[in-house]
Amino acid sequence: QVQLVERGGGLVQAGDSLRLSCAASGRTVSSYAMVGWFRQAPGKDREFVAVITWGGGSTYYTNSVKGRFAISRDNAKNMVYLQMNSLKPEDTAVYYCAARLYYPISYSPEQYNYWGQGTQVTVSS
Repeated sequence: QVQLVERGGGLVQAGDSLRLSCAASGRTVSSYAMVGWFRQAPGKDREFVAVITWGGGSTYYTNSVKGRFAISRDNAKNMVYLQMNSLKPEDTAVYYCAARLYYPISYSPEQYNYWGQGTQVTVSS
């Protein structure tokens, strides 16, 4: 069994920063191919935000967060982070981390095998 637990959400003002964390446990984390962050705003589909490969540490971002968000991992601690800077009201959503067992890189939520419960990020203008 795999567990992913997100923390770090909250209410901030536009321009502020937040750091989300995702703690992975259960199945040997090194067996994941990648861990991604997704978000879902009210009334919208869940969308890809960023992903990092567990082995090589390659990173990929959706265009709207490039230059503002940074995904990173700590293999020893089985942690993945999402540093979010220059937050905008349109970043408001529930943020989820998710693990995918196999390559290739995927930006589709349906391709991820395990999910956390989500953490709310609200950015006020």
